[in-house]
Order: sequence, then structure tokens, then C-alpha cells
Amino acid sequence: MDKEEESSLVEGDLMDIYLHEYDRLKEEQIQRIGFRDNMIYVNLTAVGAAAAFAVSDVNHLYVLLVIPWICFVLGWTYLVNDEKISAIGRYVRLTLVDSLSSKLAISENQLFGWEVAHRDDKHRKQRKLFQLFVDEIAFCLSGLVAIGLFWLRLPSAGTMWLIVSIFESVLLIVLAYQMILYADFRRGR
Repeated sequence: MDKEEESSLVEGDLMDIYLHEYDRLKEEQIQRIGFRDNMIYVNLTAVGAAAAFAVSDVNHLYVLLVIPWICFVLGWTYLVNDEKISAIGRYVRLTLVDSLSSKLAISENQLFGWEVAHRDDKHRKQRKLFQLFVDEIAFCLSGLVAIGLFWLRLPSAGTMWLIVSIFESVLLIVLAYQMILYADFRRGR
């Protein structure tokens, strides 16, 4: 086998590796999207169940302080998966497309067009802002409302519960900030 054939085999193998990597990344991205989206439903169900139990009897009101933990843990899980979904997309759009386009000697705009096209519509920013608003309500505001409701119903609950409430509030505010920080409003590649 001469050098040219060997180089051609290496290039072909490299292309197969890139395409296999793309397939695996898309599989992971699809799984993460399903898992992430289910976090909203799980959160709504768990918060609803805890709230219903808490308000069913005055002796159960302390369960309201479980809701912020539910919101924080599920919200953080949602956020981490959302960031990984975005990271996979960024990697494909930037790194993988650049590697493939240089090997194929074509423009990066000719590869994996959907990876950019779905990010390029004129309503993207509006859609992303609305999704951020929904995420903030589902994961952050609902936990803060539960804390407020607890203190409205049991204003003399005690110092320990006040400390717990403050700590939970700080966690939810940090989560809210992280959601804003990781919101990707950019269009295009």
C-alpha cells in the first residue's frame, strides 16, 4: 500500500469516526432532552402532591418547606441537562463541523444544517425568554411561594424554621440566577 492509499484510508476512517461521534452525540442529546423535559412534569406533580398534603391539615404545614428542596433538586437536574444539551449542540456546530469541513474541503454552512437552522428563526429570543420565564416559575417561584405560604400560615414557627427558610430561599435565588446565566439567546452558529 502506498502513501496515497494509506492517507486515503486514514481520511476515510477519520470521517467514519466523526460521523459515528455525531450519531452518538445526537443520541445522547435526544435522551437528555426527554429527561430534561420530564423534569418539569415531575416537579409539577411533586410540588402539587406536597402542597395538597400540606394544606390538608394544619399539622402538615411543615411539608411546605419540603417544596423548595423538591424545586431546587429537580430544577438543578433540569438545568444541568439543559446545559449539556446546549453543549452538545455547540460542539457539533463549532468543533465537529469545523473538523469535517476541513477534511471535506467544503464550507461549514454545508454540514448539519439543522444544527444552525433551528437556532436562526426571528422568534428565537422571544421563545427562549418565555421558556426561561416558565422555568423560573416552575422551579424557583413555586418554592418561594411555598416558603411564603408557610410563614403566612405559621408566623411563629420558630428560629430553626426561619433559618431553614432563609437557606432554601438562597438556594432558589442561586438556581434562578444560574438559569438566567445559562439561558442561550444567541442565534445562528
